Amino acid sequence: MKFKIDENLPTECVEILRQADHDAQTVCEEGLQGKTDAVIGHVCQDEERILVTLDRGFSDIRTYPPSEYPGIIALNVKQQDKTHILALVRRAVELLGTHAIRNSLWVVDENRVRIRQ
Repeated sequence: MKFKIDENLPTECVEILRQADHDAQTVCEEGLQGKTDAVIGHVCQDEERILVTLDRGFSDIRTYPPSEYPGIIALNVKQQDKTHILALVRRAVELLGTHAIRNSLWVVDENRVRIRQ
């Protein structure tokens, strides 16, 4: 699978995905830092990449309907320390083998993963 890691996440997220044999790039690698959510969303659509982000705006299915995106993983965290965020990313990666993400929004928090299609 192909992923785009938002600029608000640690770059180690890329390595977690690559170690699981996924194609992962960061927003910064493509010079997209500071771009609007709409631009990031369009790039993910064009590149067929699943977005991984802390940006809660991508959880709004009226603005970002899951059916129009390859997939969105929105991390909903109480603690934004690196260790905590990386643990949630690892948890999401584990679920990729058991649940389809195509055209879905996954909201991952400390206690559960909510999937919207």
